[in-house]
Amino acid sequence: MDQRITSLAHTLVTYSMKVTAGDNVLIEGFGQNTFEMIEALVNAVARAGANPFVRLYDTLVNRAILHANNDLRAQIESESDLQFMKHMNCYVAIRGADNILENSDVDMIKKSITAKFSKEVVRQRVNNTRWVVLRWPSATFAERVKMSTRAFEDFFFTSCLYDYSQLEKNMMPLKELMEKTDEVRILGPSVNLKFSIKGIPAIICAGEKNIPDGEIFTAPVKDSVDGFIHFNTPTIYQGSMFEGIHLWFKNGQITEATCSIGDPKQLCAILDTDDGARYIGEFGLGVNNVITKPMMDILFDEKIGGSFHLTPGEAYEDADNTNRSIIHWDMVMRQTAEHGGGEIWFDDVLVRKD
Repeated sequence: MDQRITSLAHTLVTYSMKVTAGDNVLIEGFGQNTFEMIEALVNAVARAGANPFVRLYDTLVNRAILHANNDLRAQIESESDLQFMKHMNCYVAIRGADNILENSDVDMIKKSITAKFSKEVVRQRVNNTRWVVLRWPSATFAERVKMSTRAFEDFFFTSCLYDYSQLEKNMMPLKELMEKTDEVRILGPSVNLKFSIKGIPAIICAGEKNIPDGEIFTAPVKDSVDGFIHFNTPTIYQGSMFEGIHLWFKNGQITEATCSIGDPKQLCAILDTDDGARYIGEFGLGVNNVITKPMMDILFDEKIGGSFHLTPGEAYEDADNTNRSIIHWDMVMRQTAEHGGGEIWFDDVLVRKD
């Protein structure tokens, strides 16, 4: 086995999830190319004296299930999943699907049924387990980002096997500044936003929830976002791709939304899923400078060095602005000079330029 796989499994078990003897650890794998990593994780969990549980998923089978979806089916499944998740102390998901657009032709209503009934399962996992999720490299993933398979694997492990304890120390001054800040101003050729983050904690992400990692996030005061933004990074949500998303805000709410690539009606349908979907639940800064271009995968893209992201929908409870939704859609803007630059101000402090 590639030593980088066993090293990453060790990091996930000992650092990210902090597995201890007697823990129940759920390992979920999406795609057959994840099997070797799952094997390494099972071995690492067992060495820690814990109990590994494995669930495997296939994207084509999942697509067929979504096409056949209905309220009763989704309710029974979610009730079973919730009871199972309540037994778990730790959770890790390895996402290795070949086709990221596999569910693009599934009816929006069918997909929203699963989101509605799985919400409590997700909350149980997020709030009551030590969890981490990661994408897994594949030839298809490499082709998507115009790299050879081996070059992409090298990039993947370099971005994932980070010195996360040092990264956490490096982000501490930014956390302290954010937690003293009232007004945030974001300026640039295609953005002019202001909002407050007063009284909301800033959360450092350094290898404990996502791999790769490297972001710090908080949330805007719910009704404080005003202005506009034209995102310059592709985004995939619920199996569909969008580019050039343009949002306008007033009193915290998205009042208008368009896109240059993708179905504008679908974009608006997602934002109309529930009352909270048109408010922002997260504001984060990406600081992983190994990641410099979009991977069309949010686990990478929200960490891009020189980027920030805004998230229509659910706020995390550890940085809570009270917004609730079954949507949580991270949208990324890069502000490096080659992408038009821009400035971020915390009150009267310029914290980043270009």
